Amino acid sequence: MTKFSELNLEPMVLKAIEEAGYETPTPIQAGAIPHALNGRDVLGIAQTGTGKTASFTLPMINQLARGRARARMPRSLVLCPTRELAAQVAENFDTYSKHVKLTKALLIGGVSFKEQEQLIDKGVDVLIATPGRLLDHFERGKLLLTGVQIMVVDEADRMLDMGFIPDIERIFSLTPFTRQTLFFSATMAPEIERITNTFLSNPERIEVARQATASETIEQGVVQFKASRKDREASEKRRVLRGLIDAEGETCTNAIIFCNRKVDVDIVAKSLKKYGYDAAAIHGDLDQSQRTKTLDQFREGKLRFLVASDVAARGLDVPAVSHVINFDVPSHAEDYVHRIGRTGRAGREGKALTICIPRDDKNLEDIERLIQKEIPRVENPIRKSDAAPKEEAAEAKTDDKPKSSRSRSSSRSKSEGGSSSAPHKSDSGSSSSSSSRGRSSRGSSRDDKVVGMGDHLPQFIALSFDERRAS
Repeated sequence: MTKFSELNLEPMVLKAIEEAGYETPTPIQAGAIPHALNGRDVLGIAQTGTGKTASFTLPMINQLARGRARARMPRSLVLCPTRELAAQVAENFDTYSKHVKLTKALLIGGVSFKEQEQLIDKGVDVLIATPGRLLDHFERGKLLLTGVQIMVVDEADRMLDMGFIPDIERIFSLTPFTRQTLFFSATMAPEIERITNTFLSNPERIEVARQATASETIEQGVVQFKASRKDREASEKRRVLRGLIDAEGETCTNAIIFCNRKVDVDIVAKSLKKYGYDAAAIHGDLDQSQRTKTLDQFREGKLRFLVASDVAARGLDVPAVSHVINFDVPSHAEDYVHRIGRTGRAGREGKALTICIPRDDKNLEDIERLIQKEIPRVENPIRKSDAAPKEEAAEAKTDDKPKSSRSRSSSRSKSEGGSSSAPHKSDSGSSSSSSSRGRSSRGSSRDDKVVGMGDHLPQFIALSFDERRAS
């Protein structure tokens, strides 16, 4: 088995790796690092959680250890799809470059332009950025990319999903043709392949797992759930979520819970907190400082449940996530692989559970087709005979209002002397005035019915035989 000491890395880099507690590289690291050190372009394809970040940070640090950056001209560039992934890459550089004098800058949204410009003005060896913020600085005239020696595109398929491909192509055109390019992705969509054919020069292709496969260390399961009523689906689905968490017991030390929509992220997080679960939300609309604080609490074990949108599906490096729960089946099959890849990392065991409602069956089929296996079905932890919690009981009261309204209407008509429930007794000797009153009553009352005739009784039928002959 290959060891880091056999990869021709600088002693100062090896020392940092050893202090971080690593001895053996992952397959993607063992395959990519030697070619990157030799200056070759690298196309790395590997499932999430396999150590792709170190596959480019280590050779970059090794090669940048010699040389000096000039003002506004970074020597290397790392492009990431999200702020969280960019921040994680920056942490990796801090960990592995602790014994090497390298400067870096992190260009992401939610942070002051002025602070970032001050760092760029001093000159940085490593520039880590999201595409939008990088181009903002370039268009302000605060940044030149003509000095980039090494360019990295991380999570390229996520870039495609988020619509960054035009920005990536533009950024490539702003860098020198002689640069070295390291390109990493979990899947290879046709658009990604087109870019690699255009901008990479005879790359060394390193593929350590079948495209879009889930790690074998992750136990998967799906609960197929149908609500008792359509208007109770959301609350009953949240109840199933709590049931899944409770059924896992102490084995669920922490979990990331994924929702498709940001609004549902907030609702699910608030619902869990209401029922006594230690949970917080993270999605793209939150302030960057709040997102960072929430992530730090989750990493440090101070927060048990992180409810997230897909902004957190890529690049979250929390080594010991015991569970991933898909509150919603993702609409894109590839996102399922990236979501569940947050657990079972670095050889650890993990568990991924998904709640599937009837309208998500097609998306579930797409996922099973992609990963080329059927996901085992798990029994719904909530039995129909169980007492409904307060959340559903409150909704049930609201739903029952129309029934009670109808009941009051019925009782009111009885109390007003409606004759529908009492049979009308006819007397052949009755006077015409009494007959007239009876006719008037029948004509005005909506409650009078003749069996088989419905609610609308023709007036001539209500007349007696003598009255019809007289008319």
